Amino acid sequence: MHTLDCGRTMLGLTVVASLAFIATAAGVSSSQSTDCSYLSLLNHLTLTSSDEALSLTRPVKNWTTPTAVMLDLVLLGILQLDEKSQTVTSHAWIQTSWNNEYMRWNSSDFCGINMLTIPKSKFWVPDIFIQEDVSDSGSVEQSPLVSLYSTGWVLAKARHRLTFTCQLDLFLFPFDVQTCNITFSSMHHTGDVLQLGSLNNAAVLSTLSETLMVTEGEWELDNLTIIHIPYTSIVTDGNRLLYVRLTRKPMLYVINLIVPLLYFLILDLASFFIRGEKLNFKVTVLLSISVLLLILQDMLPSTDRRMLLMANLCVVVFSLVGMSILETMLVEFLMALDDCYPQKDQSSVSTNVKALQEVASHTEPAGAEEKGQVDPVMSPKDQDLLKLILEEVKAAHQKMERPGKEERKPGRYTRLAIVINSVYFSLYFIAVVIYLVCMYLAWVDGIEFAGF
Repeated sequence: MHTLDCGRTMLGLTVVASLAFIATAAGVSSSQSTDCSYLSLLNHLTLTSSDEALSLTRPVKNWTTPTAVMLDLVLLGILQLDEKSQTVTSHAWIQTSWNNEYMRWNSSDFCGINMLTIPKSKFWVPDIFIQEDVSDSGSVEQSPLVSLYSTGWVLAKARHRLTFTCQLDLFLFPFDVQTCNITFSSMHHTGDVLQLGSLNNAAVLSTLSETLMVTEGEWELDNLTIIHIPYTSIVTDGNRLLYVRLTRKPMLYVINLIVPLLYFLILDLASFFIRGEKLNFKVTVLLSISVLLLILQDMLPSTDRRMLLMANLCVVVFSLVGMSILETMLVEFLMALDDCYPQKDQSSVSTNVKALQEVASHTEPAGAEEKGQVDPVMSPKDQDLLKLILEEVKAAHQKMERPGKEERKPGRYTRLAIVINSVYFSLYFIAVVIYLVCMYLAWVDGIEFAGF
């Protein structure tokens, strides 16, 4: 009995001891679980100390492990495209993320905390830059904080007033499509150390850019294309290339340049049907085209190797109008040359009529009788014949003096001028039609080739 009582006592003590241990463990875990502050997590990650080792080197446990750096760029606005300096100014949002192997924790141990916001100076930051960037240093607005996730990923965000160089092809201006490169690279690390990538694909970035776009001006974002250049020790450092495709809105230039040029060309063609003075009208048209050429000169660069289609159109229209002015000057010179001969014939006819009138009236010069000089007397038959000739000459003279009643027959120079004017107008009209058709086809083929 005594032994049985001892066994029961020992069993009771064991149960009490077990319950006490369970209660103690529950109290400890309860005290840990109730500490849901960020400070406990920072103490766990040793971020409260002043140790700068985490910001000096790449956050990898094995130096041979590459660090994956993800870059996402979203365009918020296209502010300006300068054709002369070959630069594009835009408003961009850039997100950079990388993995830190030392900064991981289990969110369930810290009341579900899965993200911290920490000063950037606490971490190592990849030295990423844009090769085409020509922006000022004050145009970058970087956040002093980064987001740290429980998986070890660090996320940094920045806003740029990004000005980058772009090799513009203005041959199809104003229907041109420009493709600009934005190349992300590291200043000191090669592609086997930093592996550049993207969290989102090009379709997502294009959609975000089109949705968040604040201003576009005369340019419209077509799409974004991402290309990863693989690392080779000889050629590249493993850069990440982003193609930005921009399309110009041509309506303003069509209204201000192309339509006036075509209108002036039509006016020059219509001037062939003007009767009277038309040289001044053609010179006015030529001066108006010169003003358009000055506007185009201030707009386009002078470093392009090929003549732009728009410049070709202006030069050809200017040349056609100039040749039309020269043809008008030649025609007016020929017609003025022919006007000299009818005036001489009319004066000779008037002189002959007066002489015949003197003979018919048998007028003698004063003092002829005193000198004994008397004209022989004409027979009646000769007088009648002379009067008949005089009447015919008077009728012809009166007919020449009636320009309003009957038109005078054009002279040989006038006929030559009419022929030259008709032939030149026909050739001029055919040349204008053929040239405009060729220009239209050239623009259409170029737009289709560029994928407008």
